[in-house]
Amino acid sequence: MKTRVIIRLAATLGALALVTPAAAQDVAAGEKEFAKCKACHAIVADDGTEIVKGGKVGPNLYGVVGRKVGGLEGFKYKESIIAVGESGLVWDEAELAAYMTDPKAWLVEKTGDAAAKTGMTFKQKSKQADLAAYLASVVN
Repeated sequence: MKTRVIIRLAATLGALALVTPAAAQDVAAGEKEFAKCKACHAIVADDGTEIVKGGKVGPNLYGVVGRKVGGLEGFKYKESIIAVGESGLVWDEAELAAYMTDPKAWLVEKTGDAAAKTGMTFKQKSKQADLAAYLASVVN
């Protein structure tokens, strides 16, 4: 009887762990981390307001969370990232964090093509989730 109760309790706690929101990310830390990104990326609102002035080598990151991968109109993406977007994948915070950790490995995983190419060669070594949370917060 006690074993059955313990098993049920463990199952309930496991299920709760799946629905409990992840620990809040540090948006302010992510904003600070974006300093590393602005050499290649800007954040410019749809109305043209420059939120963060930056480079144009990479796509504008305004509204990236919720956008189809490789889906910014007018930006010339590599074929591999376009293929990922055509599969229906949309950027969310988890995918952004995984991508920025190792863009090439992420693309290879998503496409199955060891020769997949990404325009982004920089690897974010820490605070990826904070940076993704910051990018998500910019449009809110």
